[in-house]
Amino acid sequence: MKSFQCKDDKNPPSADDAGNPTVNFHGEKRSNRTHASQTDPEAKLARKGEGKEAKLSYSGNLLVENRNGLIVNAMAWEANGTAECDTALVMLEQIAGTKRVTVGGDKGFDTADFISECRHMQVTPHVAQNDGRRGGSALDQRTTRHAGYRISQKKRKRIEECFGWLKTIALLRKVRHRGLFKVDWVFTFACAAYNLVRLRNLSIQMA
Repeated sequence: MKSFQCKDDKNPPSADDAGNPTVNFHGEKRSNRTHASQTDPEAKLARKGEGKEAKLSYSGNLLVENRNGLIVNAMAWEANGTAECDTALVMLEQIAGTKRVTVGGDKGFDTADFISECRHMQVTPHVAQNDGRRGGSALDQRTTRHAGYRISQKKRKRIEECFGWLKTIALLRKVRHRGLFKVDWVFTFACAAYNLVRLRNLSIQMA
């Protein structure tokens, strides 16, 4: 956070220790529009939820098939507030074939634009309804009344197993690389390792 400095500040205040300066930024209004990291400009200030502290972050996004919990696609992106929906549409568009598929997701994907784009790509959106948003949910009973919707909502939680493994075993809770290109590379590499472990476990279960 010490590296997150004002973009227009040409003369930063002198520090008592050049290697690890003492910086008091409490009470200062900071945003991605006015500030940027001096060590990793592509990292963005973001928070995971209400009441959580904001941290310099990247957004790691996964597409997981719900039968065996294998990662189909992975993409790291800037934590710009819309990265989840944007990268989800990109990964859905990359699915091979012309057969209609379904996609599960949490309430964050319940937006009119995301639902519309999914349907345009022949993807049935099985996302959790966010009735608390302005205007209500973008989904209605034409989608939610089907048994497949309830199955998708149950199976979509498999993705949390992937994220849990990546954060703890693959040590991605705190990335050790700088720049979106390197972060995306190590994120994809870790996902490939997860699939290898998952395939081994599946083969043992089937034996």
